[in-house]
Amino acid sequence: MTAIADTPSPPYYAVIFSSLRTAGDNGYGAMAGRMLDLAAKQAGFLGVEGAREGLGITVSYWSSLDAIRKWKQNAEHHEAQRLGREGWYSAFKVRVARVERDYGL
Repeated sequence: MTAIADTPSPPYYAVIFSSLRTAGDNGYGAMAGRMLDLAAKQAGFLGVEGAREGLGITVSYWSSLDAIRKWKQNAEHHEAQRLGREGWYSAFKVRVARVERDYGL
């Protein structure tokens, strides 16, 4: 995730996932890659951006709240969420926001 997501004109939605990791990979890297590939195939997925320097922040963009709900309920994603709660994260927070404006260079 080294590029800025090419999102459509607003409105659309952003899911902001902020996290603190536990020590070691413990399968996290492989699962993170799988989740990115899987999310990209979901109806309503618009793109993703992320950064990690101690605090990790991943922002995924979606066309609708319904698309976000369906992604949250995806069986493989559900398993990744469970593994995250049980071992990969010492803390995390999810925020869902409607994007009203965007602009840039």
